[in-house]
Amino acid sequence: MASIKALISAPFHHFIHIDFHEVVTRMTLLDKLLFLIMHFIDKLGIWHRLPVFLGGGYLAIRRHLHQQYNLINVGTTPISVRFNPVDYPYRTADGKYNDPFGDGAGSQGTFFGRNIPPVNQKDKLLQPDPMLVATKLLARKSYKDTGKQFNMIAASWIQFMIHDWMDHLEDTKQIELTAPSEVASQCPLKSFKFYKTKEVPTGFFDIKKGSLNTRTPWWDGSVIYGSNAEKLGKVRTFKDGKLKISDEDGLLMHDQDGIAISGDVRNSWAGVSVLQALFVKEHNAVCDALRREYHDLDDEDLYRHARLVTSAVIAKIHTIDWTVELLKTDTLLASMRANWYGLLGKKFKDAFGHVGGAVLGGLVGLKKPQNHGGPIFLD
Repeated sequence: MASIKALISAPFHHFIHIDFHEVVTRMTLLDKLLFLIMHFIDKLGIWHRLPVFLGGGYLAIRRHLHQQYNLINVGTTPISVRFNPVDYPYRTADGKYNDPFGDGAGSQGTFFGRNIPPVNQKDKLLQPDPMLVATKLLARKSYKDTGKQFNMIAASWIQFMIHDWMDHLEDTKQIELTAPSEVASQCPLKSFKFYKTKEVPTGFFDIKKGSLNTRTPWWDGSVIYGSNAEKLGKVRTFKDGKLKISDEDGLLMHDQDGIAISGDVRNSWAGVSVLQALFVKEHNAVCDALRREYHDLDDEDLYRHARLVTSAVIAKIHTIDWTVELLKTDTLLASMRANWYGLLGKKFKDAFGHVGGAVLGGLVGLKKPQNHGGPIFLD
């Protein structure tokens, strides 16, 4: 049987890089054909110029293959008792109980999943040096106007999102990188230090060490609410469900040490801080709207409902506004809207709600989350 599989797989190996051989051998025959189609389009570099229908098909193939073969859970498979979603119709402080089929999915302190198995790269990690790569590939040689497509707010937004999704647990040991001599004169910093990502035992025989996420990875607005009860307690007013914001200038308040009061202010700057203030105001505006319509809601109810609404607004902006503006193609616009609304479209979903699975009705509104075997993956 193994020899037959090898015989069938042999023709594929002539067309693909050796790094893909192992994963291709694990694919079904249909997936092998889909991989060849995707690989051929990638080689030509034309996916973004394809007609929308074909481009959407290409992205669907790519997503299918990634989900089937490039999502590897790290740590022991969680054995969770299914809970009743009615008991937790809100976002908890640390992200637990968001998934009825796995109480830890999306919570603080979960392992990052992987896209490929780990390999020892300690001897290759600095070859080529990252500063050399950044200088050669990313340094701007001349000014290029991005027109109406891109501005500083775009950079602020993605950092705002990173503060919502992820941060690696760090070791106490610092690492120093020094600019190589051939580009040292072009680097603003000749060297810089940072903390190494902490490797944590997984308790699993296959992948023995992994990295923990110190933030709640799901789109739960933790960038303004925090990723645990302690932080959440500092940002809430505990009156009418609202969060703290300055009445004088409408910006974030600061504590006695001059640190901004918001969900996550680590490595922050003005761009992130302004967006945090904006969505704190959005949360408080939702609280006011709910209080006018539902007089029986107390502080906790108002906070919980407003958080769900605000988190959904943030997720929607990123999915069908920011991302499609960043990669400005008709194919991506159609594909991201299909992710949100499904192939049936916005008007159908607004009228009849979520119908069908992820393809017809979109990922938003599924009765059962599609986690693909792990609590968080970045792909």
